Amino acid sequence: MKKIRIQLEQLTNRISRRTMLGGAATAAVALVQTASGKTIQQGVSLNELLPEDPTKQIGTLAGEVGTRSAFEKVVKKPSDISSRSPLQDFYGIITPSDLHFERHHAGVPAIDPAKHELLIHGLVDKPLVFTVADLKRFPSVSRIAFLECSGNFRGGKETLSPQEICGLTSQSEWTGVKLSTLFREVGVKPNASWFLAEGSDTAIMTRSVPVKKGWDDAIVAYAQNGEALRPEQGYPVRLFLSGWEGNTSVKWLRRLELSDQPFMTREETSKYTEPIKDGKYRQFSFDIDARSIITYPTYPKTVEKGWIEIRGLAWSGRGKVVRVEVSTDAGKSWQLATLQDPILDKAHTAFRYVWNWNGTETEIMSRVTDETGYVQPTFAQLAKARGTDNGGYHFNPITAWQLKPDGRVLHRPDNLR
Repeated sequence: MKKIRIQLEQLTNRISRRTMLGGAATAAVALVQTASGKTIQQGVSLNELLPEDPTKQIGTLAGEVGTRSAFEKVVKKPSDISSRSPLQDFYGIITPSDLHFERHHAGVPAIDPAKHELLIHGLVDKPLVFTVADLKRFPSVSRIAFLECSGNFRGGKETLSPQEICGLTSQSEWTGVKLSTLFREVGVKPNASWFLAEGSDTAIMTRSVPVKKGWDDAIVAYAQNGEALRPEQGYPVRLFLSGWEGNTSVKWLRRLELSDQPFMTREETSKYTEPIKDGKYRQFSFDIDARSIITYPTYPKTVEKGWIEIRGLAWSGRGKVVRVEVSTDAGKSWQLATLQDPILDKAHTAFRYVWNWNGTETEIMSRVTDETGYVQPTFAQLAKARGTDNGGYHFNPITAWQLKPDGRVLHRPDNLR
């Protein structure tokens, strides 16, 4: 007979977070002594590790870094260039830092903050170089706001979750120094109307930004959700432009150059423009248009007949959300949803609507109105305005979900009308 000898503290140290999240098939490796006295290793399932009564066994001791429960399998969905936040799994408006969406143009650089510098030059009175330590000596600000990729849209299939449809948006508390503070330090010349933001990644990501945005609410951020920026989010410093398409918030920021005209870089000529009618293209469409999406009930969940709390997120790059409406009859009628405080400027806002489903097949959807009066359009309205139904940048249609009589929830690919 084999005798499994497991010392709790040693075993806990052997369990990696990745293995635990991977499932219960093999959650750890234990030392096993055979009948002949030979010591070998043997896989131990998660279920074998859990005591029947947790009050009868000392739990895991305090560690250096907290982890999620092994029962919570919340992950981003990665591709070669991006990974999407699991919007359907969130309970509030703040995205955990490790689940913030990612979008890279040449991978994530490894940067030593002690060697990193930010140069500000061009149409300024006094060009300056700031170290990370210099930036942290200035008065700091914090702001809760969303970030969204301008290409945040997928459709065409019933088997898509909110994460897959528009998971390239996340929300954090961003902390850093106001760009306007740095502008005053260098003395921006009156004729400076644009600045170039340049990153330290291999792609040398660059975008032209109007100077007035820098004077308004731009931040050179070094912290996110109470800790230093994650490398995937621009460590050690990034530009953060609230409400604007995500690629303008250049990560791993190393240079700002002031000018009297845009720089027409690769990312704003061959990329990040969107077609409109008559063969024309729209350029420098910085603001993120108002959008909402139901996050429950959605694919791949199933529901039962009776009371359902419809939940979701709404946001706008032009200000606050003022109204979210929900339809439970395929868009024939709309009812006001309840907005959850806080309702912040250029921020994800949670909404709820309690509905008694009678079990018949129907479709549910949401639409948002922001403080400028802009109302989230249907897919058909967007396609007509753009002259294409292939999506693209700044595509923010109403998203519909089909509820089947058996309780299945599926995405409605054409978003109705």
